[in-house]
Amino acid sequence: MPLSHAQIWTALDALAAREGLSPSGLARRAGLDATAFNLSKRFGPGQPGRPRWPSTESLNRVLAVTGASLGEFATLAGEAPVPNVLPLLGLAEAGETGFFDDAGLPTGEGWEQTELPTAGPRLFSLRISGDSMTPLYRPGDRVIVDRDQTEVRKGDRVVVRTTTGETVAKEIATLSARSVTLASVNPAYEDRVLARRDIDWMARILWVSQ
Repeated sequence: MPLSHAQIWTALDALAAREGLSPSGLARRAGLDATAFNLSKRFGPGQPGRPRWPSTESLNRVLAVTGASLGEFATLAGEAPVPNVLPLLGLAEAGETGFFDDAGLPTGEGWEQTELPTAGPRLFSLRISGDSMTPLYRPGDRVIVDRDQTEVRKGDRVVVRTTTGETVAKEIATLSARSVTLASVNPAYEDRVLARRDIDWMARILWVSQ
């Protein structure tokens, strides 16, 4: 019976964990680009994105450097998946270059990880810094963002990434075709108005870990 897309990636993640590596670390050990096995590379752009499969050459390289047989790989694919981990980055760092790819998804090695019972290819987490959203979100809290959740409305709590690379967590106060007004929970901070053309992406916050 052929292995599914999910099973192939599950096996790669499990093999990386068995070797004490992240998926990026496994890719580097196999002589591949460090981003080859990133979550953002597993689906194409769009909603939903088209599944992307690792190449046969990539799989052969992984098996060679880990010493795993094809049978062992198939066994890993059929076992219960390893705990889902999401990339985690502080909001202050999120504005820097090198942490997101062209699709606005996390990439590179600057990310830590946080566990979630169910993870998807366009989910990632950010650590709150600053007090503009207290007491709702406090410094150090981790929010889970789904890049597929782009349909937002007034009152939604969102993470917004601007075209200049700034990434902020706010609440939508008003929304129009041309601009978005972002509000802070902390009354010490004034509302902020952003033109739509200055927003790279905006996605709803699904969950917070305090």
